[in-house]
Amino acid sequence: MLQESGSAIRIDSLSFLNSLEYSPTLKEHLNRYLCVSFSQLVQAAICNRFHFVEERLARLLLMIRDRAHSESFYITQDLLAQMLGVRRVDVTKAALALQHKSLIGYSRGYVVIRNVAGLEHEACACYLEDKEIYNRMLNKGTVKLTANH
Repeated sequence: MLQESGSAIRIDSLSFLNSLEYSPTLKEHLNRYLCVSFSQLVQAAICNRFHFVEERLARLLLMIRDRAHSESFYITQDLLAQMLGVRRVDVTKAALALQHKSLIGYSRGYVVIRNVAGLEHEACACYLEDKEIYNRMLNKGTVKLTANH
């Protein structure tokens, strides 16, 4: 699923499984990605249980910023509500609170992060946990993946 405009590559499952068999590098990167994904899933479950919506929204917006490599992006309140496991009205209230603190701008799905340090301060500690494991597991240099079969 793409959440932002851009290009993507699609591969059928049999070809993908064959690629994993012939490319230890691809298999290692996929395993790292799965480790990060499972870790973040566990962290999100803990976060959803113990932290306020505003903290969780700040965390999520920072994570999206990190992945998009941009201070601005488009995301609907419906999708944010689904990702946070809350009602849309709760996202509206949390986003307004972050706007009133001049941390973000939000209008019709367009988010602009105005104060990264301030948003990091508002986010729960789960953001730093997620960022640390992401960097440790996935930012181990760039790897060129090629298909040789």
